[in-house]
Amino acid sequence: MVMEPLESEAGLAACLAASADVPVFILKHSTACPISAGAKGRVADFLADPPENCPAVYLVKVIESRSVSNAIADRLGVRHQSPQLILVKDGQAVWDASHHRITGENMAAAIEHYVEEK
Repeated sequence: MVMEPLESEAGLAACLAASADVPVFILKHSTACPISAGAKGRVADFLADPPENCPAVYLVKVIESRSVSNAIADRLGVRHQSPQLILVKDGQAVWDASHHRITGENMAAAIEHYVEEK
């Protein structure tokens, strides 16, 4: 499973609309931050062998796509942090983690709690 780039506000609108059918993760990543690089690596490691019901993961590069990053904070009501992983269900943020709390273990727990089995 790979992370899908999320680079426009139109793409964000489509992503949020899709979350009505199946939850999605949004990873906000700073390409200038080593902590963010570590978090992105942990997400990639998790996606190398994801559970069957793992939601799609959309990647927002916060420096390169600042307007998308800001729109996420505004639309979901989640204070911006970077790195940040948000689980979106029915267009609402139901779970989020930032910095060193972005781990495969925490992703698995969020999936278990918020995502239905396929």
